[in-house]
Amino acid sequence: MKEIWNLVLFQPMTNGLIFFYGLLFNSLGLGIVAITILIRGALAPVMVPAMKSSGKMKKISPELEKLKKKFKNQPKKLQKAQMDLYKKHGINPAAGCLPMIVQLIVLITLYQVLYQVLKADGDMIAKLNEFLYSGLKFPENAVIDTKFLYFDLTKPDTITTSFFPFPLPGLVLVLATVVQFFNSKMMAPAVEASKKIAKKTTDKKDDIATSMQSQMMYLFPLMTLVIGYSFPSGLVVYWFIFSLASLIQQYFISGWGGLGPWLKKLKLVR
Repeated sequence: MKEIWNLVLFQPMTNGLIFFYGLLFNSLGLGIVAITILIRGALAPVMVPAMKSSGKMKKISPELEKLKKKFKNQPKKLQKAQMDLYKKHGINPAAGCLPMIVQLIVLITLYQVLYQVLKADGDMIAKLNEFLYSGLKFPENAVIDTKFLYFDLTKPDTITTSFFPFPLPGLVLVLATVVQFFNSKMMAPAVEASKKIAKKTTDKKDDIATSMQSQMMYLFPLMTLVIGYSFPSGLVVYWFIFSLASLIQQYFISGWGGLGPWLKKLKLVR
């Protein structure tokens, strides 16, 4: 299993990061940005269907409500009718979970890659070279530059001040958290539609599923802040770029979604 993980995920990602590092002026930060965009593009076939499904869920919510009333006391028939409706409109109910799982796998892999690269000095350079393809290997005395913008990619993106006893989140960490929250709010219409539908049935499974979906909207921004507070800021850069790309793509697929009312109040959109 470890050999497969190294061959399919770890080694290609490590080489991709080092390739962009060398291509982009030996800047590890720019390398992370570049490989994040590449990963985001590669995951588009998984992400786009999930984004489209969230918009379709809102559109079919009236039909789902009718099915809930029609088969109120017939859970098996209701389940079949729902699946037929999803199939008719090309909706995969599990589509929203798959991207999260894939993102988690990629995040764990990138963490392992960054651990190897960011600690790559002395013997670690030799260990890193074991995973690099021919032409990308470092000289034995090489040192990787981990500085990017105002921070060190090997350390958490936090700022120490004299007037506060604890380090404060840095700018990139704050931006990553805010963008992740905006992503969650854009998905809000689909979640709210599911909650309304679930209330019309006695099947508690619907209530549990919609409750978990609602909680996940706020859990991921919180996880971004908590994890980013203690993990190397290189991961925060990845998460910020990835979330920003998702936000832009979500807008072109389904519009502002749950962000619409907020933006209208601020008179930023009509």
